[in-house]
Amino acid sequence: MDNCAQSLASSSSSPASWGTSSPVTTPELSDDGFDIDRPPSPFGGGGSIDGTDWTDGASPTFILVIGGLGYIGSHTVLELLREGYNVCIVDNLGNSFDSVLINIKTLIARHCREKGSSVPLIHFHRLDYRSRSMRFLLDSYSDVVRIKDASGKQRLTYRSRIAGVIHFAAYKSVAESITEPLRYYQNNVCGLVTLLQRLNHYGIHNFIFSSSATVYGAMASAGLPLREDNLLHQPEEIVDEEVAARQPSGPMGLTCPYARSKYFAEAILADTAAANPAWRIVALRYFNPVGCDPSGLLGENPRAEATNLYPVIAQVLTGTRPRLDVFGSDWSTRDGTAVRDFVHVLDVARGHISALAWNAAQKPAKSGIGRFRAFNLGSGSGTTVLEAVQSLEAAAGRSIPLNLTGRRPGDVGFCVASSERAQKELGWFPRESVGQCAKDLWNYLQRERGMA
Repeated sequence: MDNCAQSLASSSSSPASWGTSSPVTTPELSDDGFDIDRPPSPFGGGGSIDGTDWTDGASPTFILVIGGLGYIGSHTVLELLREGYNVCIVDNLGNSFDSVLINIKTLIARHCREKGSSVPLIHFHRLDYRSRSMRFLLDSYSDVVRIKDASGKQRLTYRSRIAGVIHFAAYKSVAESITEPLRYYQNNVCGLVTLLQRLNHYGIHNFIFSSSATVYGAMASAGLPLREDNLLHQPEEIVDEEVAARQPSGPMGLTCPYARSKYFAEAILADTAAANPAWRIVALRYFNPVGCDPSGLLGENPRAEATNLYPVIAQVLTGTRPRLDVFGSDWSTRDGTAVRDFVHVLDVARGHISALAWNAAQKPAKSGIGRFRAFNLGSGSGTTVLEAVQSLEAAAGRSIPLNLTGRRPGDVGFCVASSERAQKELGWFPRESVGQCAKDLWNYLQRERGMA
């Protein structure tokens, strides 16, 4: 999904109890409101965040995935289901297709049949996460439960069945953000603020944010792997001794409104966590997710114009584009083209599950130290654009015509992650190679586009 200056492209905590009582509303259905794919039913196995004992019967808990039918969102939904989580998907289909949901269902049904396990619950709500319908949706995932107060008396209160939220619903085109900055700030920043206010009202505080390597800005040009502590928003409780003097540090040379929207969003999340210790927030800074599920049923197929490297190459392979424009062949790299950190989308999806579990394991924050933590999700190794092209040529068995052209505004020559923090704290390691990414993409094109 994300790139660095548009490169070319299990367990968790239980849902928090409600601190205040508010009426549970049942709104009427509307075109942009509740399009629930399956009715709620009792939880049959894996996917309960921590086996929470609901006082008033067995109520299923869900991971809410906003933007869950997009490229990274759909693969993350599939991995959550494979791990046994119930999933609630919110997507307005502005840059995705409802056929993705059908393919997710097909894949998880096949997986569960092979494993001899029950299929987790899948709910789909077609709506814009910024709309008023989002409040009604959160209302509908609230239960009235019986608890004991400090005096030992039982009373009724509300508890959300949303155990965690993964937020993908940001606009992400670098070029488009330059021409439509207010649209990007309205969705990526203002929309996030509204969402956080609503989640806080419903006592939902386990939050995973889809961030980007673009937040590192001009630091990417230094030619060194980027570390999370190169950009800090608040003092951190976990500090590496050799970089202790650097925190907090501000942005350097953010190259476009998209990058700034991600930086502002991270800063808002860090401030939110610092102000309210109930929040546990992880920002996952993606580098260049590529590839597809090996089944060939899920891939990157946006409604909007493709801008990332791999989907553009896919268009060249399918004949939609005559050639691949390579922006910049005079970078100080081994072949003159830009170096990027390509990571398999399934590895990125698994990173979200690791982040949910990490959030759940955190103890209450110390005074003045919020539970906000950023992690890079990258392979940790750099691949040039020409090397990526060659891997796809090898997978497809055909050549890809190229047009070497000038650099674009906002481009950088080198953007590679240091993934040590994710490995050490999340226990996350990338499994797949760039070659496997290329093979999986070609498999997807063969199955979905009729390529031979």
